[in-house]
Parts: sequence; structure tokens; C-alpha cells
Amino acid sequence: MSQRRVAVIQAGTSLFDTPRTLDRMEAHCEAAAAQGVELAVFPEAYVGGYPKGLNFGAVLGSRFPEGREDYLRYWKSAIDVPGAETARIGSFAAKMQAHLVVGVIERDGATLYCTALFFGPD
Repeated sequence: MSQRRVAVIQAGTSLFDTPRTLDRMEAHCEAAAAQGVELAVFPEAYVGGYPKGLNFGAVLGSRFPEGREDYLRYWKSAIDVPGAETARIGSFAAKMQAHLVVGVIERDGATLYCTALFFGPD
């Protein structure tokens, strides 16, 4: 039976700062590659952030202006799939010659999705 090296990356997001999150992801991928990792798994909503504690100003029957601003910041932190960010993440997998799984907040129009993306070394 052959052995495989797998990494579960427990790292936090830079909320509302997707470029910084991707820079951190690249550093984690480089460290994993140096250890011969063949599969690296990142957390749910790693890119785009998990909005723990935010309610986006919504309560039953009402929405408040400050919530709209929070949602807009969150929407701007989300990524298009495919898009520039997915191309960059794909380059991490290629450089590592490994597989990556990462949770992202994907935007499609005004709608956001919590999406799991899979990347191969190719």
C-alpha cells in the first residue's frame, strides 16, 4: 500500500481582504509543498471569509442601512468562479504539484454561495 501526505490547513481568513487571504494561502501552500504534501485542504469559506457574528442588519421584517454596507463589503470579498482568484489558486496547486481543496464565498450577481473548489496539479 502506498502512502500519501495530506495536510489540513487550519488557518483564519483576513476578513474583507481577499488579496491578503490569497497571499497567506500561497505561503501555506509553499510550506506544505516543502513537506511533500500531495493534498492540502483549507477551511470552509477560507477565501471570502466566514461572517461569524454579522447579521447584515436583517431582523424579521426589516433591514437596516449598516447591514447593507456589511453585505456589500462581504460581497466584494467574494470571488467569481471562474475568475482571477481561481486562476491564482490553480497556480498554487500547479507549483506544489499537488491537489487543493478550498472553501470560498462565490458570487453570482447579487447572490453569494459557500462553495468547495477542487484544484489539481494540472
